[in-house]
Amino acid sequence: QVQLVESGGGLVQPGGSLRLSCVPSGSIFSIYTMGWYRQAPGKERELVAAIFSGGRTNYADSVKGRFTISRDNAMNTVYLQMNSLKPEDTAVYYCNAARPGWPQYKYWGQGTQVTVSS
Repeated sequence: QVQLVESGGGLVQPGGSLRLSCVPSGSIFSIYTMGWYRQAPGKERELVAAIFSGGRTNYADSVKGRFTISRDNAMNTVYLQMNSLKPEDTAVYYCNAARPGWPQYKYWGQGTQVTVSS
């Protein structure tokens, strides 16, 4: 069982920045793909960004060039740096850990609210 603890959400004006953090309960980056998802009211949960065990990253088209996913192995933390935020980025953001090839090993954080509004 992997537990994920997120932090860093909040209220920000359009054009502003926020950084989300996710700390797993163990050293899993060499095995698990780490991702950030979001869910806005009335919408399905969608993938925002992912970082694979080898370091390759993947982004949703809607956030390319604005968001950056990274990880710090020494701090055992995954980050989502969000710049040039837009009102449509408003959502609950969830950290996810998934073991490739093992669908039963998929874990979620509790979610953190990001609100972009003037």
